[in-house]
Amino acid sequence: MYLPRGLYEALPYLYVAAGLGACVASYLGSGAPWSNLAFVAGFAAIVGGSVLILRRKSYRADAAHYDHRPLDE
Repeated sequence: MYLPRGLYEALPYLYVAAGLGACVASYLGSGAPWSNLAFVAGFAAIVGGSVLILRRKSYRADAAHYDHRPLDE
């Protein structure tokens, strides 16, 4: 599946924002049956988005150190 570059770059931040929204909704709806599930899903989205941000940053930093020319040049 192809995603436009802008959307691809924004996805981890959207995951974190959605996770924060779910955690806030969980806090505001304390006592509701869905509150705990919303918190767990929100926390998972925050962690997943953060992991994606850090992995992309690490990959890009490592890739900048390599020479991308073919070996036979």
